[in-house]
Amino acid sequence: MPSNSGKNIFGSIDWITMLCYLVFVVWGWFTIFSATYKFDEPNLFNFSNNSGKQMMWIGIALVIGTVVLLIEKRVYEMYANFFYAFFIIILIATMLFAPETKGSRSWIPIGSMKLQPAEFAKFSVALLLGQAVNKLGFSLSKRADIIKALAIVLFPLGIIIMQNETGSALVYLAFLLVLYREGMSGTVLFYIFAAVVYFVVGIRFNEDFIQQMDVCVGEMVVLLLAQIFTTGLTLFACRDKVAARWMAVVGMGISLVVILFAVFVIPFNFTWILILVNLAQVGYLVFLGINTRFRRYYYIATFAFLSTIFFYFSGFLLNRLGDHQRVRIEVLLGKKSDKSGAEYNVNQALIAIGSGGFAGKGYLNGTQTKLSFVPEQETDFIYCTIGEEGGFLQSALLLLLFLFFIWRLIWMAERQPDTPGRVYGYSVVSIFIFHLFINVGMVLGLTPVIGIPLPFFSYGGSSLIGFTILLFIFIRMDAESKLNYKMQ
Repeated sequence: MPSNSGKNIFGSIDWITMLCYLVFVVWGWFTIFSATYKFDEPNLFNFSNNSGKQMMWIGIALVIGTVVLLIEKRVYEMYANFFYAFFIIILIATMLFAPETKGSRSWIPIGSMKLQPAEFAKFSVALLLGQAVNKLGFSLSKRADIIKALAIVLFPLGIIIMQNETGSALVYLAFLLVLYREGMSGTVLFYIFAAVVYFVVGIRFNEDFIQQMDVCVGEMVVLLLAQIFTTGLTLFACRDKVAARWMAVVGMGISLVVILFAVFVIPFNFTWILILVNLAQVGYLVFLGINTRFRRYYYIATFAFLSTIFFYFSGFLLNRLGDHQRVRIEVLLGKKSDKSGAEYNVNQALIAIGSGGFAGKGYLNGTQTKLSFVPEQETDFIYCTIGEEGGFLQSALLLLLFLFFIWRLIWMAERQPDTPGRVYGYSVVSIFIFHLFINVGMVLGLTPVIGIPLPFFSYGGSSLIGFTILLFIFIRMDAESKLNYKMQ
């Protein structure tokens, strides 16, 4: 068995990826200092302010990262179950016993510091997912194996939601991209996409009515979308052109005729007819499934039925969110104005970025950030500090560097010689993509403000150490694979 000494491993590390990491960390540290800079406290190394504390977290992260690099890959694979079980227990304990912080129970106090276990649990999910997919006979085309893989992801996600930390929980949906890469049907992702569309449309228009007919616009649109999606799935997933044609001509045709009749002839609430049409589609698909014994008809029938009733649960799902999260979603969808809250945060962030212009106002010269107009400007909204002081040039440069970093990780994942390494690599890629898209999107007002940090830039020890562990385990895996290949 080839020896993987520390010296050889460090010689096989992908130093381009490591350089990207160091650039992000240092750039993030200086940005945190700028975001919290006070003219009467100009010391970058003052441990009483966030820049000084972040320097301490950087030191801790580098020490932990070095230890991670010294541990052999087989140790991570051998103890994947242990890591996963350990963090599940920690997440449950945090949910039950942690003090409430900003409406959630997701932080463990350790002296004067607080750590968020959800940030550390990501690597354990990625490790266990890699081991599950690598088992002999495992296939994401099998229903039982899909359920096992989804359970690994959704179990911690559910616990984190119960901690009332929806933003951190949503990050775990990034693992679905990994499962798709490993062979899971795109139909599953479409189901999730459809659920999001139903939720957004249902919430956005649930209080809008066509007055003459007392028809809820949100309900009507969701029911019609359910018919369209169900017909499309029958055509593309089952390859059944005849059934899809009947569903389109008869089912959707009836719906169209009824709507036109209600609009131009006799106004009435036609929603119940749309529901009957949807249920008729469900019955037709079940009939086809019985006749052909083709399971996909049953899956699509289940999707059609759940789609029909989803609108009536969308309000319940929204109410399960915290008040601040619900308001943020309603503001994003244009249902509500919150000039002093969620909308204020985004508006001030946009003002800060816009005021930076092309080249920016210069380091430490951002007026919006210096006067603290932007809340959470050193954490969730730190990108606006870069936009104001560095302008379009630095904002674009940061995004380009992240894109290069993600491309590098994809390249590393593709060159892994085994399934666990590839699955873990794509897990790392998916998590970074999700964080980058949501964080920058919420600063620009494109996504809800759900409190997701910008990797390596946002202030905080939990996120920095969590990202470091996640990344460095993959760097170790990649280095060991390269070393073993050279020694063969």
